[in-house]
Amino acid sequence: MEGGLRIASLELRDFRSYGSFRLDDLGDLTLLIGPNGAGKTNVLEAVALMTSTQSFRRAQIAQLVREGSAAAFVRARFTDGNRDIAGELALEPGKRHYRLNGKEKRTADVRGLLPAVAFTPDDLQLVKKGSSLKRDALDDLGMQLTANYFIVRRDYEKVVRYKNRLLKDEAPADLVASIDEMLVTCGSQLFCYRTALLKRMVPLMASTYKVIAGADGGSAEDLRVGYRASWQHLDEDGAIDLDGSAPVRDDVRRQLQEALDRHRKEELTRKRSLVGPHNDKVDLLLAGRDAALYASQGQQRSIVLAWKLAEVECVRQSLGANPVLLLDDVMSELDAVRREMLVRFVTDEIQTFITATDLSGFGDGLLKRASVIELSR
Repeated sequence: MEGGLRIASLELRDFRSYGSFRLDDLGDLTLLIGPNGAGKTNVLEAVALMTSTQSFRRAQIAQLVREGSAAAFVRARFTDGNRDIAGELALEPGKRHYRLNGKEKRTADVRGLLPAVAFTPDDLQLVKKGSSLKRDALDDLGMQLTANYFIVRRDYEKVVRYKNRLLKDEAPADLVASIDEMLVTCGSQLFCYRTALLKRMVPLMASTYKVIAGADGGSAEDLRVGYRASWQHLDEDGAIDLDGSAPVRDDVRRQLQEALDRHRKEELTRKRSLVGPHNDKVDLLLAGRDAALYASQGQQRSIVLAWKLAEVECVRQSLGANPVLLLDDVMSELDAVRREMLVRFVTDEIQTFITATDLSGFGDGLLKRASVIELSR
């Protein structure tokens, strides 16, 4: 995994709170230190947009352009020691354009350049909150691993939005049924992509959780993930066997279509789409029990940490390269044991950006390796 691309410099212009901002000679570890409101997270968001091409804040383009400006720009130089790539993102309301070495590129061309894994305070809700947060986390990772995952997810979301409009407007049932043909096509593929990714994530999460729980002095209960397809939880009938063979797409198509037929009347009555991977359930289980209900706060945070570290390892295994690691103000949210577990992954192999309000959560060894950037309001 040596020789992978890294970010050598970053420049922001009229991006979020910044009129102008630049970082040069970026190394393995950059600490952005400053009070709340200093714009630390904005820098990490810019890095995310230049790598994963996604904002971990789920921001609209208009929110990224500095107030009073017509457009925003993010520029980054990537290098592996042998080649240099100049990347640019231009943002204006409703539009964004990527360029690599001055040439216009599709978002998909940039997304595969250098993956990123972000860990933010919102991620600490992965256990407690509903399945949508977990589905999004899986899909965000998957879309960086293969271009087809992104295309299928995008197309599927378009179909679901259109179907929901038809249901809300009480469109004829035969028109809704015709849209279901597209939903089955896209939805079965997304289901197969997502469950295949989760099958790879689960053992990584489980093994990492055991290490974290053991270091914390607690018992290392088995961490497992339950995945219930929409037709399974709607019919209160089982879950996907993530330890077994991968789902066959033709079987998934059939199950989706049969579920749509069974629940068509209910969808028409409730005026929203109920069947499909947008309504699948993801359950985190500790010792066989729902972690959202029975795990302590410390156990829940260990589960989330295991999830994020599994994402890093999944990128390594899938792409043969290390991701950029973006840690946004999470050190203060973790206790000393979990901070230490996270710091162990901050090695010379992984370029890491960390934000914090002060340096109190960092050990001397890490600080000696870090470039510390102090920001003020």
